Amino acid sequence: MKRALFGVPRALIGMVHVGALPGTPAHGAPLRTIIAQAVAEARLYRDAGYDVVLIENMHDRPYRKGGVGPEIVAAMTAVGCAVRAAVDLPLGVQILAGANHEALAVALACEARFVRVEGFVFAHVADEGVIEACAADLLRYRRALGADVAVVADIKKKHSAHAITADVSLVETAHAAEFFLADGLIVTGTATGHAADPAEVAAVAAAVNLPVLVGSGASAENVGAYAAADGVIVGSSVKVGGRWEAPVDAARARAFAEAFRRG
Repeated sequence: MKRALFGVPRALIGMVHVGALPGTPAHGAPLRTIIAQAVAEARLYRDAGYDVVLIENMHDRPYRKGGVGPEIVAAMTAVGCAVRAAVDLPLGVQILAGANHEALAVALACEARFVRVEGFVFAHVADEGVIEACAADLLRYRRALGADVAVVADIKKKHSAHAITADVSLVETAHAAEFFLADGLIVTGTATGHAADPAEVAAVAAAVNLPVLVGSGASAENVGAYAAADGVIVGSSVKVGGRWEAPVDAARARAFAEAFRRG
C-alpha cells in the first residue's frame, strides 16, 4: 500500500504564489505585505477545506537556475514561518528554478512537511537552461541537516524540453525517481495552467509504489478525471479569473474543493 504523505488518502493542495521577492525584477511591495497576502491565501485554502498548502516564488521571474540568493531564502523562510503560525495545515515549499537545496533549508527552518523539486532524475532543458539531476546531492544534504522533510519530485516537468530523454518514457522516469528514493512524484502538463494527461497520471500511479500528484491544470471541471492520483496541486484555476498571477478567489477555491471531494 502506498504511504499517505499528508495523513489523508487523497490530498488537496492549495498553491500560494508568493509575491515578487526582494531583488527580483517585479519586486515592489514591502515584505510584510507579501507575507500578509500569502497568509491570507493560505487561510482561504484552509477555510475551503484543503489539506495542504504549498508556497512557491512564482512571481520572481525570470528565474535563476538554482543558486537563488540569500535574500530569497530569508524571505521565503519568513513567509513559510508566518503561514505555519497562521494555518495548522501541512506546508510545502518550492523555490524556482530548481533551487532545491535552498527549498529544503527553508522547509527545515519553518517546519514544512515537504519540498517540491525539479530535476530530481535525468537532465532536461528548462526556460532557465540545462537542469541537471540532483537526487544524490539533495538527499545527502537532507541527511546532513537531519531534516524530516519529504522530497516530492516533478518528472518530465512543465516549461521544459525533454528531447534529450525522448527514449525514456514518463513511466521509466517515474521508476528512476522511485529507485533514487523520492518520497512522491508529480505529473504535469506542458506549462502552468495546462492540464496533465489523465492517462499519463494513471499510468504512473499504477507503475510505482509512491504517492502521485497532479501538478498543473486541474480545475473543477476536470478534476474528476484524476481519480488515479493520490492528490492534486491547484493554483491557476482557483485564482480570480483563472489567472495564476491573480489572488486566490474564495468561491473558486470552494468550488474546486467540492468537485475534488466528489471524485
